[in-house]
Amino acid sequence: MRYYKGIEEAAYADSISYNPVIKQDDLLSIIVSSPSAEATANFNVASFGVGTSGAVPGETVEQPTYLSYLVDNQGNIEFPVLGTLKLGGLTRSAALSMIKTKLRSYIKDPYVTLRIQNFKVSVQGEVKSPGSFPINTERITLPEALSMAGDLTIYGRRDNILIIRENEGKKTYNYVDISKADFINSPFYYLTQNDVVYVEPNKVMMNNSAIGPNITVILSSISLLLLTYSIFTRRQ
Repeated sequence: MRYYKGIEEAAYADSISYNPVIKQDDLLSIIVSSPSAEATANFNVASFGVGTSGAVPGETVEQPTYLSYLVDNQGNIEFPVLGTLKLGGLTRSAALSMIKTKLRSYIKDPYVTLRIQNFKVSVQGEVKSPGSFPINTERITLPEALSMAGDLTIYGRRDNILIIRENEGKKTYNYVDISKADFINSPFYYLTQNDVVYVEPNKVMMNNSAIGPNITVILSSISLLLLTYSIFTRRQ
């Protein structure tokens, strides 16, 4: 089954840029650093646990685990010293810029890393290995997600893949045809955190599913009738 029909034309169209947007219930890792470690101490809340060190085999050292920040239903987090920060609806780069601007009142030349820790997508339906997949890079395409699920089975519809997405607290959906290459320039080529991808079964699979149970019942009934008839004729 051929994918990406018309790739020659689609490849030269304007590509879609992608920058993840922070949403409600995102779990964020935010770490502040600067040339002065003492200056950043109040902005990094960490607990220490025992872990292994790669320098010396078997050696144990204390390793920090930094606090994560949950975006509430108003799009806010509570950050040390800075207080309430509204990050929901901002792109990752915009959120970094805002945090750096606020930190400059306390730190010279602050450096901030921000990651969405619970970034995942779910793939369901007619794929070989459906499931939810954690994404470490915060950037994944629809073909990559389908590949992680083992690709479509021969019964999956390539021309009508459903993507369910939450946008500003509302569920939205769109259908994508991966047999045609122009989908690589659509807003659904890149998936966002917690997207659900559903591959619809084709008519062959749906007909088999509908007929299968009925055939089982019919065959069982025929077997019972034949057995009854056989017992009755033997008694004659």
